[in-house]
Amino acid sequence: MMEELSMMQRIVVWVLPVVFAITVHEVAHGWVAKQYGDKTAWMLGRLTLNPIRHIDPVGTILLPGLLLLSGTGFIFGWAKPVPVNPDNLKNPKRDMALVAMAGPAANLLMALGWALLARFAIQIDTPFASLPMIYMGIAGISINLVLAIINLLPVPPLDGSRILSGMLPDRLAWQYNRFEPYGFYLLIFLLATGLLGAMLGYPLMAAQQLFFQIAGLYPG
Repeated sequence: MMEELSMMQRIVVWVLPVVFAITVHEVAHGWVAKQYGDKTAWMLGRLTLNPIRHIDPVGTILLPGLLLLSGTGFIFGWAKPVPVNPDNLKNPKRDMALVAMAGPAANLLMALGWALLARFAIQIDTPFASLPMIYMGIAGISINLVLAIINLLPVPPLDGSRILSGMLPDRLAWQYNRFEPYGFYLLIFLLATGLLGAMLGYPLMAAQQLFFQIAGLYPG
């Protein structure tokens, strides 16, 4: 039987998964950009797992901390975006879509990694050692799935908008990209009205069930 965690225990359990989820997401963007010709992030020292180089005071510390303390069970955040110069890419339109896709893909791979860690921990017959890993695995699955699914929304400037833009004909892509200055306000509206939770509730629940099954936390 898994016990309810104290606030301090929750903070300890969530810190590492949140920081890694946000940091690796951004590094993945910069790494893929480098493979396709843009070394901007690499030259600025952003292709590093050192979280200090990626921390955004609001998105990496304040917002996740407030959500964790509020006990909503919904943790979200962001790091400083890695700079990408489309002019350096071999095929700017296509490659920007691939760069955008790298972030959510990295989060899904990390969710799988945390699920496997939790599955391994379950096999350890020592609660003192296994329970922290199981709780951390649950946190890692949760934060990475939230980041992956939210970022796949086709709302500028989220990654999903870059992916969709890469698929649209040039004229439509240009018109669609003009909406970017207003995308943040749309996200705030969706969050404040509860529409964001309603839109993401089912896909997030289905994804969590799948990854918790992989972790051995749900029956198959």
